[in-house]
Amino acid sequence: MHACVIHGAGDLRVEERAPVTAGHGEVTVSVALGGICGSDLHYYRHGRVGDFTVREPMVLGHEIVGHVAAAGPGTDAPGAGTPVARASGDPLRPLRPCATGRRNICEDTRYLGSAARTPHIQGGLAQIVTVPTAQLRVLPPDLALHHAVLAEPLSVALHAVHRAGDVRGKRVLVTGAGPIGCLVTAVLRHRGAAEVVVSDLLDMPLSIAAASGATATVRADDPGAGAWAGAFDVAVEASGAPTGLRTCVERVRRGGTVVLLGLLPPGEVPLLGNIAVTRELQLRGAFRFDTEFDEAIGVLAQGLPVEAIVTHTFSLAESRAAFDTAHDRTVASKVLLDLRTHA
Repeated sequence: MHACVIHGAGDLRVEERAPVTAGHGEVTVSVALGGICGSDLHYYRHGRVGDFTVREPMVLGHEIVGHVAAAGPGTDAPGAGTPVARASGDPLRPLRPCATGRRNICEDTRYLGSAARTPHIQGGLAQIVTVPTAQLRVLPPDLALHHAVLAEPLSVALHAVHRAGDVRGKRVLVTGAGPIGCLVTAVLRHRGAAEVVVSDLLDMPLSIAAASGATATVRADDPGAGAWAGAFDVAVEASGAPTGLRTCVERVRRGGTVVLLGLLPPGEVPLLGNIAVTRELQLRGAFRFDTEFDEAIGVLAQGLPVEAIVTHTFSLAESRAAFDTAHDRTVASKVLLDLRTHA
């Protein structure tokens, strides 16, 4: 089989690897589609994500869907050919955050395609992967694979909106119209937000945000635009830029809530602390997701408007072109790899 493997900054290769075999309690999955995530792009461009540095060859990717190929010995699993997704995230032991229902912040959780520990956790952009049956999710028969592959990033968006609290009837700002920001937008509207204003520096992502349910979009470099008028009840920072965080803190109403979703640059970043204090703002972090994966599949099956978010699909052999395209936000949002063939 072949896989998309990172060796260091800019060193991305499609390599042949030995086929994997499912053990007890595992299933082998023939991967059909894999999404390129922001963390994958960081590994490709910089050889690291925050403090996690690539030290050995690592298969990238964690947003995957495919079909059951075979079950391990003694494993009760769906039949061969069943369309499935993998819910990533695997706490190694029940540390306290896991025991209190917050497995996403467990300090000993493993995620596919992560250099957080050594040996690295190999990812899912491979033609065959093994999946613990506990993490296997059978897809609804009417859910297209190119929509189902968004279940993992949609879970992140759902978790962020859950962290925001009840958004029904509220006015919400989303800074950053990347794939996650657009999925947050769709979830906010699905959850009953009255207004969702999305800001970004580029027009193309804003057009996707509009197609995903934004009631208004605004250029972040146009502070006088009419969509900025009035305070917001909730702001979700999805850009990972310090200026996006500043905008959220400045424009949310007194007593409002700011959800920090985008990962900011390493080290210290400016924070308008006095505004947060004098307006009694609630600042809430949102990291990955916990139990939202099943909800994400259900929402996708209900027809959440995500069609515009997937902009490109490349073959596995075109991995470098796929990653370069995904990095160009003027033309791309979510970019997929089709792993069903190598050519």
